[in-house]
Amino acid sequence: MEGVLTKIPEVRLGSIVCEDIMGSTQSPIIKKGTKVTREVIQVFNAFQVKTAYVTGPVMSTDVIEQQTMITTPLNFDEPLTPFKKRYRNAVEKFKNEFLSWESGAKISIPNVREIILPLINDTLRYRLRIFTLNEYSNPRDYIYNHAISTALITAVIAQKMNYTKGEVIQLALASMIADSGMAKIPKKIREKAGPLSQYEFQMIKEHPRDSLLMVKELPLVKTEMKIAIFQHHERLDGSGYPCNSVGNTITVCAHILAVADVFHAMTCERIYKKATSSFNVIEMIQKEEFGKFHIEPVQALLDCVTDVGLGTSVMLSNHSIGQIVFTNKNNPTRPVVKIVGFDETIDLSKSKDLYIEKVLVKD
Repeated sequence: MEGVLTKIPEVRLGSIVCEDIMGSTQSPIIKKGTKVTREVIQVFNAFQVKTAYVTGPVMSTDVIEQQTMITTPLNFDEPLTPFKKRYRNAVEKFKNEFLSWESGAKISIPNVREIILPLINDTLRYRLRIFTLNEYSNPRDYIYNHAISTALITAVIAQKMNYTKGEVIQLALASMIADSGMAKIPKKIREKAGPLSQYEFQMIKEHPRDSLLMVKELPLVKTEMKIAIFQHHERLDGSGYPCNSVGNTITVCAHILAVADVFHAMTCERIYKKATSSFNVIEMIQKEEFGKFHIEPVQALLDCVTDVGLGTSVMLSNHSIGQIVFTNKNNPTRPVVKIVGFDETIDLSKSKDLYIEKVLVKD
């Protein structure tokens, strides 16, 4: 089968791929003879394929313009997407606030609110963003990225739990400043690449007390949010800190912050560990951390998976691209996925060696 070497933005839907398209895997990501659909275009863009041999004529310029939405690359390293630009700007602004706290400045809730509110609105409109926030983080500036991301994840969890918009914002703000006490810990300790000594770890475990001291006199932070900030590292079984509190002495609000905190921390690449798939982390929180958190925020995070609806494009752990065609409400992290470009459907509830690595979302 002969074809014309064509730039991907100029490939016409309905064309036929004339040779196997190889990605970073041993088997092709798109097989020879595959009909070009919108999903195939997404695969090209996800793997940054620039050209392909296809049958059929090249599209005219006016047709290319009409198909812009289809051919926009899904490049997760691209720094110039509108949401990512706003996110990066928020991280830089928060970093400046945090550095001022290191120097002894007081927390300015109006400043913090101004930084995060536009991103909260963006994220609540498109909740799938929480599954890609870890891709924006980097180990060097983790603490600043963590504050922004956990605020957004907290907002989504709180919305899922039917809190009012005002309460959602209050919880997100509390999440954003929950680790403000880390500003009082020497940078060489909080950014240490190797294992912490017992003394250093004890210092880290005291940061909720410092956070409470920093928010205690702030009139714009409600009392229940101050308690949540202080308790967000406590666990129902007494394994948390700083007070080893147990059971219902820990508020549900504290565990909304806690679940968001753990979810983002576990998905992110850190100085001492690799990133973990969002879906794997949700499974770990649901199973391995069972009995440590109030069930409501854990269930709300699990319910967020239902936002990844039928037809959503995903990348599996073997780098295959597929679309979700069926979701089992009792096991939403392991849906049935139809592989793009192949006559193959995978039930992830039965293929335990595979999992969803990424949700392919556009800005």
